[in-house]
Amino acid sequence: MDEFRTVALVAATIATGLIAGLYYGFACAVMPGLRRTDDRTFVDAMRWINVRILNGWFALGFGGSLVLTVLAGALHLPGDAPDGPLPWIGAATGLYVLTLVSTFAVNIPLNDELAAAGDPASAGASALAAVRERFETRWVRWNAVRAVAATGALGCLVWALVLYGRATP
Repeated sequence: MDEFRTVALVAATIATGLIAGLYYGFACAVMPGLRRTDDRTFVDAMRWINVRILNGWFALGFGGSLVLTVLAGALHLPGDAPDGPLPWIGAATGLYVLTLVSTFAVNIPLNDELAAAGDPASAGASALAAVRERFETRWVRWNAVRAVAATGALGCLVWALVLYGRATP
């Protein structure tokens, strides 16, 4: 049982770290870099990013983080000490759920609006500026929420690992 607990908790931590890093990378590099581009480049780049990110590797981390964290929590339910990792795994789950809620409630609908705007090559300058205006500020703000929540979840899982390591002979 200890091996399953360990593997699940380590895997949850890694998956959450990958997603936190992705959101952090967007917050620190991708979006600030795109902020300096013209409207057509911005819209075109974000549309392609939104298409290419939908792949198995991303899905493994994005969905796997929640699944593995819940699994780690379930494996720690029986016999977890009051000062054990379970509360921290629960906190990580709650924070990661916040990233999912913001993603599905805000970021994905904004991505869908961007896709529905059509090909940037055939859009006029004022149309591209309007599309970008509706998208950029809100998307960046909510990505920051995701980055902070995912980083908080990662911190909780790291602390859960520390507590679990202290309790495991």
